[in-house]
Amino acid sequence: MPGTVVITGIVELGEALEAMAARVEAATAEAVKLAAGLVGERARANLSLTSHERGTPTPSAPNQPPSMISGTLRDNWTDPLPVSDGAGTWVCTLAPTTVYAGIQEYGGWTGRNHASYLPPRPYLRPAVDDLLASGLVEDAFVRAWTAAIHV
Repeated sequence: MPGTVVITGIVELGEALEAMAARVEAATAEAVKLAAGLVGERARANLSLTSHERGTPTPSAPNQPPSMISGTLRDNWTDPLPVSDGAGTWVCTLAPTTVYAGIQEYGGWTGRNHASYLPPRPYLRPAVDDLLASGLVEDAFVRAWTAAIHV
């Protein structure tokens, strides 16, 4: 019939788009995990910059990463596990598990009766900032999504 347009393959197109969306979702989870791993590697590197013997003054200046004594802070972290809220948002928690991790990062009062002030010695925030500035995190997502879209 003249003037009639027949479109075929709509069901197949929908199925292909749903499959692509599932691949992008899985790729996003992997990229989030990779990005968290990169942050962890960089933070652990920051925690390895200097060291000193237990009981000796730290050579670490305020606002520089803490100087390593035993390596416990550097070596004990949660495993990055990406979690989706189901609406396209992903969260991945990566954190040191030692009790003194927070006071090293942010500073604060410590010691007997909280009589000593420990200045901030950030190691995690600089790792995040360095990686974001480097473009490595963005590249990880671009590569993951490109691979998911172009099968």
